[in-house]
Amino acid sequence: MVGIVIVSHSHLIAEGIAGLAREMGGADVKLETAGGLEAVEGPGGPEHPIGTDAVLVMQAIDRAWSDDGVLVLMDLGSAVLSAEMALDLLGDDRRDRIVLSDAPLVEGAVAAAVTAKLGLPVDAVAREARSGLAAKATHLGAEAGPESGGSIPGSEGDVTTVPPSTEELVAVLAVDVPHGLHARPAARFVQTAAGFDAAVRVRNLTTGAGPADAASLNGVATLGVRAGHEVEIRAFGPEAAGAIDALRALAARRFDEPEREPPRTPAASAKSSGGGREPTPARGEVLAGYAASPGIAVGPSRRFHTPALDVPEGEGTEPAIELAALASALRETADAIAGQRDAVAARAGEDEARIFDAHLLFLRDEALLGPARAAIGDDGLTAARAWHDAVDAMAATWASLEDEYMQARAVDLRSVGDQVLARIIGAPVPAPRLEAPGILVAADLTPADTAGLDPEMVRGIATAHGGPTSHAAVLARALGMPAVVGIGPRLLELAEGSTIAIDGEAGEVRIDPPADVVAELEDEARAREERLATMRDRATEPAATLDGVAIEVAANVGGPGEVEAAVGAGADGIGLFRTEFLFMDRAELPDEREQEAAYRAAAAALEGRPLLVRTLDAGADKPIAGLEREPEANPFLGMRGIRLGLERPELLGAQLRALCRVAADHRLRIMFPMVATTDELAAARVALEEARDQVGDERAPGGGGAEPVIEVGIMVEVPSAALMASSLAGDCDFFSIGTNDLTQYAMAADRGNEHVADLNDPLHPAVLRLIATTVEGAATRDRWVGICGELAGDELAAPLLLGLGVRELSMAAPAIAAVKHAVRSTSLDDARTLASSALACATAAEVRAMLASP
Repeated sequence: MVGIVIVSHSHLIAEGIAGLAREMGGADVKLETAGGLEAVEGPGGPEHPIGTDAVLVMQAIDRAWSDDGVLVLMDLGSAVLSAEMALDLLGDDRRDRIVLSDAPLVEGAVAAAVTAKLGLPVDAVAREARSGLAAKATHLGAEAGPESGGSIPGSEGDVTTVPPSTEELVAVLAVDVPHGLHARPAARFVQTAAGFDAAVRVRNLTTGAGPADAASLNGVATLGVRAGHEVEIRAFGPEAAGAIDALRALAARRFDEPEREPPRTPAASAKSSGGGREPTPARGEVLAGYAASPGIAVGPSRRFHTPALDVPEGEGTEPAIELAALASALRETADAIAGQRDAVAARAGEDEARIFDAHLLFLRDEALLGPARAAIGDDGLTAARAWHDAVDAMAATWASLEDEYMQARAVDLRSVGDQVLARIIGAPVPAPRLEAPGILVAADLTPADTAGLDPEMVRGIATAHGGPTSHAAVLARALGMPAVVGIGPRLLELAEGSTIAIDGEAGEVRIDPPADVVAELEDEARAREERLATMRDRATEPAATLDGVAIEVAANVGGPGEVEAAVGAGADGIGLFRTEFLFMDRAELPDEREQEAAYRAAAAALEGRPLLVRTLDAGADKPIAGLEREPEANPFLGMRGIRLGLERPELLGAQLRALCRVAADHRLRIMFPMVATTDELAAARVALEEARDQVGDERAPGGGGAEPVIEVGIMVEVPSAALMASSLAGDCDFFSIGTNDLTQYAMAADRGNEHVADLNDPLHPAVLRLIATTVEGAATRDRWVGICGELAGDELAAPLLLGLGVRELSMAAPAIAAVKHAVRSTSLDDARTLASSALACATAAEVRAMLASP
């Protein structure tokens, strides 16, 4: 029996036609589909993006293969090209028995299925498919011809190759967005046009550029459509009117571009009018942001640059193998970018995340894929060389545009291209880095970005987005470098190498300051360093209040390599070992032995001081590449922390077994993150006991030995945990308050969103009351309470926290000397009075004013 393959841009359309054809021809008809692109995870489950793929067509032909032949029916445009390329991928012994049909897709598929069921040869099945519209034409009384739906002469007798009776529709749209149809609005344009069964072309009427395929992001974006330009849309097909109406509506909504708030700077009124780029900050101007890490730095602004990959030379293997390698790299990159999109959407909102939609469209764009696949199939190039050359040519097109903003999108394309290329050649995806020392200027920093920063190159950090507890801020404090965050988008207009001065205490960035201002700032920096030097002289000594109460001052670290420096800075122990950094920026999860080695190295470096390890806190804005998870609408409130650990017991179990082995000969504390209920804590304790039993006699050298003593605690970062502290205290030994997350959940203010950073203040009385409630609950079972959030490293806040009953403070190592000095300068009686006054305040500003007063 002849096999049949249906090729469509839409997975749903292909499956629907196949279902209809099987209904008419019978379930045993050999019928396969190649609809849309490879499935990706979407909000509601797997989704097949619009498009066609030669490899998928080839695979469908393989599944439908019959010695009687295979008939391939296609819809418009690239479906035909993909089918032709699929033939090139097949061997000569099969190619001659495959017929690419110009039959109408729906009627042709039905006619072909019925004819194939009769056992007729492939040429007869093809003829019947081509005549599929004849019955409809007769019923409607149409004349024989292309416009009526009748039959026309063909090379194999009178056959039907009739397009739908649909006229071409034309519309003119005005573009009213600041940067024209750059990557993000162009992505919205392409996504909208691709949602209809119509062929859509677009032309820039203002410049005459085009036309371009509306399904190609590169085609649309490189028309050079700027603010104030007009574009002409031509649509043909059954749903042409719907496509035109939807694109009109999109233009009326200004392509869903967000209305940007004016930057919070003294020169906000200088913002340009007329819809162009925001003005580049002027010499001597001061940009206001949020103080993120104290200190002053002056130097050239530096952006991240990604090192180039070497493309291996040589001829390709079989085209099918090279195409499969390209397809696999595209899928892996799409998965990684989708994860980044989810993290940014959760942290900064859909508007900021839409740029990733454009990055995803790069991976599906026939303007890139077509040339790459052709170079593999026709020229015998490797997948790496073909992809590199296609990206290089398209990036050159972007770079040749007149608009500087559009030219800069070539960087985005090359970045996405490098991610694919690295996966093709089996190299690590190149990490961004600074090419020369200076002050890092960025939109924002992800945990992966921050983990890879080189302190020798980065003198300070300035970001357009984020708040005082964002990852950029946390890292800057850990490294002891000044940082200002949440400055606004004008920061990104600075040219590479511009001289800037940042003041991490005032939250200001000065643009090209005059010499006298630089001298004044440098004097302040020297004076601050002298004060810190005096404090560091006593940093390694224990800290106690004026009335003799010992306070443990510990360090937060991200790996064993940071422990020695923390001890040198005066840490009494490690109060937070963030284990997620062992899991990030790698293709595979670390195994149990690798984890054990890392924890053991950290414990050994402490020489008897306590090591407090937080179990894996993945999820939300800390995605783990080797950890497959379903997308979540709001990951900050979803499967993260202990919730994820309990859902993936093999992951939690491996970590706990590794820790139990280390606890046999080192002082160890284990802490579970994101605990919200007593049931979660109980389940975590059961998992720990199971790990102890599984380790068994491995717990001590030579086997046997006493059961290791492990203190078990929880992170208090969910308000319910603070409110239930007295109940939770019955099943744990300590609490460590994560003020970063506790504040964002209590105040409903995302810690990475600069627009609500004023709300995200851990000194708000509401947060202080949750801390006090936690201490009161812990006291019912005589449990100690520490703080490992960023508030612990604030020397001004130290007396207040001691007055609330906190007895352990864990922070970035550079803050230890100053906090120990603050502890030694405080009496508990005065601290309790201060805490009582703070709890009576109404706002965070009142609390801060009180702490700052002499």
